[in-house]
Amino acid sequence: MPLACFTISGVDHAEIAALLTPYARLEDRTIASINIYLKLLLKWNAKMNLTSVRDPVEIMRRHFGESFFAAAHLSGPADSLTAIDLGSGAGFPGIPLALFSAEAQVTLIEANGRKSAFLNEVIRALELNNARVFNGRAEVFSGKANLVIMRAVEKFDLAVGLALKLVRPGGRLALMIGESQVKEARAQTPEVNWGGMVMVPGGRERVLMVGEFGTG
Repeated sequence: MPLACFTISGVDHAEIAALLTPYARLEDRTIASINIYLKLLLKWNAKMNLTSVRDPVEIMRRHFGESFFAAAHLSGPADSLTAIDLGSGAGFPGIPLALFSAEAQVTLIEANGRKSAFLNEVIRALELNNARVFNGRAEVFSGKANLVIMRAVEKFDLAVGLALKLVRPGGRLALMIGESQVKEARAQTPEVNWGGMVMVPGGRERVLMVGEFGTG
């Protein structure tokens, strides 16, 4: 697929849809929002390090694709899902989750001020009423949600502990990690009743783990 189609000035709708088809089935209006989101990401990434992935096609697959794959597996049918994206960075997977499920109320926790500014810009541009940014550390965030999701978070062992403090009793913890990290994740979270894991498309040995946090 020619990279010339993926520029800040214009992105081809059909090509976006084709790239994301292995991950999730998306509506046309969602594709249009992805178009806007990608343009902003490419623009901001030229000035600051939002993602180390520079190839726009790989950005589409690895960030958008994996995030919408998770959203499709985590969104219930018209339920009032509250979700926290811990260490949101460039907004993955939290913003795709908010785009995929209009019923979800998504909080993006991001301590970096410039990244938070980017997230707020995306939310404004996409007119997302069901997403908000908390610019601060997770340790001082006072809310909880019935779903907490982490993807590519640094200091994994510390982050898992913080994530569990944000999950409501009976809620879910979702991890998007490498297959080689699964054993470590299970060992560090005895409070979580892990269900089966799902392989993420793309051939990168990535998995989506979802477990229920104890009710005690």
